[in-house]
Amino acid sequence: MSISDSSDVSRPVDIDWQLWALGLTGPFANKTFRLLFAAQICSLVGVGLLTVALSLLAFRIGGTAAGGQVLGLVLALKMVAYVFLAPLAETLSAGISRKRVMVSLDFGRMLLLLPMAFATEGWQIVALAFAFFALSSGFTPLFQSVVPDVLPDENDYTLALSWSRIAYTLEAILSPVIAATLLNVVIGEALFYAAALAFSGSVLALLWARLPQGIFTGRGGTLLKRTGYGLWVHWHTPRLRGLVLLKFALSLAMAWVLVNSVVYAGARLGDADRFFPILMACYGAGAVLGAVIVPGMLRKSSERTTMFIGTFGFAVAGAAFALSPPSSLPALGLIWLVFGIASSLTLTPGGLVIARSATSRDRPAVFAAQFSLSHAGWMFAYPLAGWLAGYTSLELALLILSILCAAVAIAALVVWPANDPQERPHAHPDLPTNHPHLTSVPTFGAQHQHVHAFRIDDLHSSWGEGAA
Repeated sequence: MSISDSSDVSRPVDIDWQLWALGLTGPFANKTFRLLFAAQICSLVGVGLLTVALSLLAFRIGGTAAGGQVLGLVLALKMVAYVFLAPLAETLSAGISRKRVMVSLDFGRMLLLLPMAFATEGWQIVALAFAFFALSSGFTPLFQSVVPDVLPDENDYTLALSWSRIAYTLEAILSPVIAATLLNVVIGEALFYAAALAFSGSVLALLWARLPQGIFTGRGGTLLKRTGYGLWVHWHTPRLRGLVLLKFALSLAMAWVLVNSVVYAGARLGDADRFFPILMACYGAGAVLGAVIVPGMLRKSSERTTMFIGTFGFAVAGAAFALSPPSSLPALGLIWLVFGIASSLTLTPGGLVIARSATSRDRPAVFAAQFSLSHAGWMFAYPLAGWLAGYTSLELALLILSILCAAVAIAALVVWPANDPQERPHAHPDLPTNHPHLTSVPTFGAQHQHVHAFRIDDLHSSWGEGAA
């Protein structure tokens, strides 16, 4: 089964026996994907080291009084860049090869890391970090949109999404360990150089990769219209609206885990330094296990069902924990393990839903819109989780967030119908019979009805329009 409407220029026809002997099957049999995955690993390590380096630099410059404020501002601007600049970055890339755009953005991020080591004022950190995140807001959605074209086979792409989720999870666990190891032999500012070195690996991998040919062709109309195209597709596609709601629902409950786990370890267990890493290690192990489970689940059920199980399961686990928190560390570890599994069930299939909902031409815009919308949810969920825990209690905050998570997840099921076929019979009574769209597919009936993978685009502006 294919999810791509464009030919793959790099995928081998058959898997070489030597690759099979090395375990390079599925998506890893594709050389281009291997290079893209290597670029992702290098980029994730670079971002992880940057996060630690920024935290240390903010504390060094701002001290106890202002260090947190500087870092908080940096992280807030990160969300602003991701929410508002991602669609604009995609629009401005029109007419440029995708490979050139990604290499340029990655190289730019690498260069920005170097002057960060010499920053001596808070405003310098903020400015450089914002520029870095602005480039990331353009790079990440584009990178995500390329993978379905490299792996047109749906099974390979599904496995690639799982590996990507595993990489994200392991980076979150291992980057602080790598940073701590480096800090034993270098000063904190040297972490910026280490991050730049990691990004240089990403640049080299991208340069070596043979990506499918093609440029952003862009769309007509005003800059505002072209920037909002991905959002327009989301609004008119039920499954994408449901995807946004499910991710937002997850963010409400998951934010509590990411924001308050360290507080819980300190306030309830009495030693944040000792128990917080254990809890998050259990969460990370669960996230990896969930990513491994996802491909098998998707062979038996839809993305809608899998993602709902993950989101609603997270809410149920959160509510149960809030109402009756266990006292033993193994039981707490099991809860955090369940949190991790549930998060991967929700987050992993998202790329497959987007790939099915947009043509190759439109995927960069749709991925950019999804990137923006999902981070908008987190921009709301993070402060809400912190405020509720401070205003009420840790347990009551989790209970409230879990109830909200469950409610939004149920709303997503209403928005995203269970009967959601990829191919839909429809007609275009307004098009002439010799229109290229009608001549490219078999038609039947007086209105030249036809069947193909139905996606919102210039010719299909409404999900139900023309449907039989």
